[in-house]
Amino acid sequence: MTTLADNTAARGVLERAQAILLRPRETWPTIAGEDDSIARVYKSHLIYLAAIPAVAGFIGQSLVGVGAFGITVRVPIVQGLVGMVVGYALTLALMYGMALVASALAPKFQGQAHVPSAFKLLAYGATAGMVGGVFSLLPSLAMLGLVAALYSICLMYQGAPVLMKVPHEKVMGYTAALVACAVVLGLVVGGASAPFMPRAGVGLGGLTGSEGGNVSISVPGTQIKIDTAKVEAAARRMEQAQARGDTQEAGKAMGEALGAALGGQGGAPIAVETLKALMPATLAGMPRTSADARTEGMAGMQFSSVTAQFSEGDRMIELRVLDIGAMPMLAMAAWPRGTVDRETADEAERVYQKDGVSYKEEYRKDGSQSSFAMLLPNGVLLDANGHVPMPDLKAALQGVPIGQLAALKR
Repeated sequence: MTTLADNTAARGVLERAQAILLRPRETWPTIAGEDDSIARVYKSHLIYLAAIPAVAGFIGQSLVGVGAFGITVRVPIVQGLVGMVVGYALTLALMYGMALVASALAPKFQGQAHVPSAFKLLAYGATAGMVGGVFSLLPSLAMLGLVAALYSICLMYQGAPVLMKVPHEKVMGYTAALVACAVVLGLVVGGASAPFMPRAGVGLGGLTGSEGGNVSISVPGTQIKIDTAKVEAAARRMEQAQARGDTQEAGKAMGEALGAALGGQGGAPIAVETLKALMPATLAGMPRTSADARTEGMAGMQFSSVTAQFSEGDRMIELRVLDIGAMPMLAMAAWPRGTVDRETADEAERVYQKDGVSYKEEYRKDGSQSSFAMLLPNGVLLDANGHVPMPDLKAALQGVPIGQLAALKR
């Protein structure tokens, strides 16, 4: 699915990556001034960049292969997919673990302990190393990834005084301590996870210790469950299709394998006709002037959405209903389990939970723009925004059958 929100997210990731790589001294103060939601950094930056080395490594090792003296060696596709999943999961998990370490170390170098700031330092500082992961597409160029990783150390060196308030004369020691801790933590986790990594002759069951087991990845804001049996079955179908020269079937199986590796589906998506039928004909006295209902797919997963606009004169509200529960990976974009209460002279933002429903509201105090979203327990996301004050937007949503949306099952 390609929407304005998707394009905006992609553009935001690219712009931030360019800024931190090319203009780190100007960009770190901007990052320091942004909200401290760890889940926001995960959803807007880290989940995308962490996928670069994981996917590139899989392609380089399992599809391209390492060649020497006329012989090309490739990691079996099934094992390569497992390595990709585990690598991606560990990257997300280790980043949070290192943030805890970075925060605890800061006072020892006359800095300030603050986990969210430490997480931003590591997540954005690692941009160079993660972008450099693209060199893994060609194993012969993988050494260039090390150069990129060294630049990430330089980025963190520049960011530590801004985010962690470490004095400039102490930054070198703080950065060195971070690198040392990262190496030690990586070795410990690597040793602990060794029994779960694929080995010759061992299928995906080795990932959990039993054939057809599942893997759960938990990061602040979400939990993704991976059905390893589906990953293995799809990967073997892909290998068989490649052997037969059936590129169409191989491509389909590849999508299913990647979809399962990224969390698979939370069940077949709610029928788009069902969502469309619950979209009101009028909202706050305004007629529905346009509607867009669609079912889209990516990486072996599908989801459905309906978007409608209601307008009259200068008033306009856009309402979107999205079955986010059919794609667990999208749960990364959900809000933190905690709360946010941010307010300035011109605008306000609040995130809170009530009766199993997550709410997010943002608005300008002059009433020119408001947005209100609800993530229902069944994974249905209701998102509304318009050129109206927040009280009017909330009142307008009383015309939406939220109870019926919450009762939908996949």
